Amino acid sequence: MPRAFQLLRRRRRLLLRPLLQAALLRLHCSLANHPDPYPRLPGHRDFRPASDAPAGLAGFDETPQRDAVAYAATVGLQLRLGELPRAEELFRAAPRSARGHHLDAVMLDGYVKAGRVDRARRLFDGMTEKGVIAWTSLVSGYCRAGCVDEARALFDLMPSRNVVSWTAMVQGSAHRGMLGEARELFDAMPERNVVTWTVMVKAYADCGRVVEAMELFDRMPWRNSYSWTAMISGFLRAGRVDEAVHLFERMQHRNVVSWTLMVTGLAQNGRVSMAREFFDRMPKNKDIAAWNAMITVYANDGQMDEARRLFDSMPAKDQVSWSILIDDYAKSERKDEAVGLFLLMLRSGVSPSSTTLTSVLVTSESTVEVGQIHGLATTLGLLSETSLGNALLTMYSRSGDLPSAWQAFKILQEKDAITWTSMMQAFANHGRASCTLQAFAHMLQHGHDPSSTTFTAALSACSHAGLVEKGQDIFGFIRHAYGLEPTIEHRTCLVDILRRAGRVREAMEVVDAVPPEMRDEAILRRLLGACMMHNEVDAAREVGEALAKSDENPSGSGGYYTALANVLASAGLWDEMAAAWRAMKGSKVRKTPGMSWIVVDARSHVFFSGDQMHLQCAEIYEMLDDTLVPQIKKDDGS
Repeated sequence: MPRAFQLLRRRRRLLLRPLLQAALLRLHCSLANHPDPYPRLPGHRDFRPASDAPAGLAGFDETPQRDAVAYAATVGLQLRLGELPRAEELFRAAPRSARGHHLDAVMLDGYVKAGRVDRARRLFDGMTEKGVIAWTSLVSGYCRAGCVDEARALFDLMPSRNVVSWTAMVQGSAHRGMLGEARELFDAMPERNVVTWTVMVKAYADCGRVVEAMELFDRMPWRNSYSWTAMISGFLRAGRVDEAVHLFERMQHRNVVSWTLMVTGLAQNGRVSMAREFFDRMPKNKDIAAWNAMITVYANDGQMDEARRLFDSMPAKDQVSWSILIDDYAKSERKDEAVGLFLLMLRSGVSPSSTTLTSVLVTSESTVEVGQIHGLATTLGLLSETSLGNALLTMYSRSGDLPSAWQAFKILQEKDAITWTSMMQAFANHGRASCTLQAFAHMLQHGHDPSSTTFTAALSACSHAGLVEKGQDIFGFIRHAYGLEPTIEHRTCLVDILRRAGRVREAMEVVDAVPPEMRDEAILRRLLGACMMHNEVDAAREVGEALAKSDENPSGSGGYYTALANVLASAGLWDEMAAAWRAMKGSKVRKTPGMSWIVVDARSHVFFSGDQMHLQCAEIYEMLDDTLVPQIKKDDGS
């Protein structure tokens, strides 16, 4: 029922939205024409036919100047609603009485806030009358877009400036890390307000220059909560917890933001207990953000039980509250708690986000479980989320359902590099080498840059398909085409490609070129396997010796000696084979015994060859001697 009510309310809002917009338009019109107590009828001489003007223009008179403010308010309303094309349509169709610097300034500000600085500049250049507001708006737009040089050039051309213009330029320079230029502008200002001081303090604090920030903070003629918060945040990020606490205690008017900042900052500096003290000191009307911050503190510190107790005591929970705990349960591999809390979330009528679904999805262990999350995501309309689609694709592949993984890939409207790489890995894991390489080619055609993982999947496909030249070409692309340094995984794949083709000596050259600090056992094992496969005795002897020397855990080296002995035996070098066995027995190395395991009553029981350590060892051997061994002998003789 809660879900049905939510859908009904959403539908009602969508139906009411155009009606509300029309009502607001009529309100602006009525305000503009207040002296006339009676509404004008359609067909009145001051009205345009609906076919000649866009909706919303019908109430504006061509003559009275008061229409300019009302019309600009109408355009501004569309901009606030995010309806930029509609606002542009109204702007272009503005009657003569509504045109002027006021309407231009509203439209200019709308372009800037929508990130369309190019259109804002075209409008600005065509304006016959430019006030300080228009100049400042465009300077601010350039700064927001990161075009500080263009902003500064325009700022220098301004015929007059106010404190907002100066502050916009200071903030733009600071955001680009140009602290020197920002400080020069700050010092040159004829007047400053609290916003300007706070911007400069925050700029220093964000860059870790807390000494300069504190110097400015102490010089401030007056401060607001943002000033205090900026300085406290700077101390916390710099790890200067005591100074942050001292400054917080000096703060007279604390709000929930400053309290929450202290809780989060103390936890990030490893002061979890102190963070809880501050949380408990907070006024009783803690908002949900403060509760979520403290839950996050416990979860990040691994104290999941404490996080759950705090969660259960919350007076009210939002989507973020549920998502924090579910995500951390999933990361801690506590599937039962994650799924249980997720189901409780649904029963509570809280709609999960794509992030929450992804957290639950990664705990799935079967295609059925993945399919259930897929169905829920479809119902909630979240399949357009690329990150969720990537997770679905990956989990379908891990559960062995390649067709469903392919379907999840196809329905994604926006695919990123992770999407293509995940699909390549899915194909590679299911032995579809040609599909892997086709996906790789399409990924490059779509303009996505491959990652290290992408190259690993492509090289692995070449290995399974026996495409030696193709694999070598892709390995060369890593450095020469994309400027990446091949990882040990890339080199191991190349060794595997060469060893499968019997080109052992080339594989040895690849291993020899691996920097010593990067070389690991995996690549040497692959090379030793190649030597065994192709009876390369000399190479096997070199690799075996390298493995024995490089192994930090002697008890795990038995396999190397065994493999080397087998290669020597296959070549008829019996004396050297015996020497290899003697070397193993004379060292601390022991051959890893075979093992097996069974699950009884949800508990795993592991057995080693010649095991004497199991708790039920006596009963097991008694059953073997009295029951199983005689039965086996009887079956063999029958």
